[in-house]
Amino acid sequence: MAERVVFDTNVLISGLLWRGKPYQCLLLARAKIVQSVYCLPMLAELSEKLRKKFVFSENRIHAVITDIRRYAERVEIPGTLRVILADPDDDKFIECALVGSAELVVSSDPHLLDLGVYQNIKIIPPEVFAVRYILP
Repeated sequence: MAERVVFDTNVLISGLLWRGKPYQCLLLARAKIVQSVYCLPMLAELSEKLRKKFVFSENRIHAVITDIRRYAERVEIPGTLRVILADPDDDKFIECALVGSAELVVSSDPHLLDLGVYQNIKIIPPEVFAVRYILP
């Protein structure tokens, strides 16, 4: 059974725009070597950042979201978890991992990385995650 993982918005965007470790993480998910898990609030944040910060067209955003839905599993979160006090917007990634039975959250976000572990869910950077499957 494939390892279940949540990729945060930073990893998704970096994987879309550049060819580094975040890109390799997404390739692992697309190849079903790992099982990516997402929730709707994550897609909403991704869409908003692609639209406002990176000026993606609506068609391009739609293509990105459609691609994620092809390889990732959607879960519904209640939106009630409060763990990341410094940035409550990041709670959705931990909650998604909990609801989706993911072992890992892959993130570049210092607020998440500082947490390190939450209820046996490890939070690791893409560089650490990718080398578990791909030679550096």
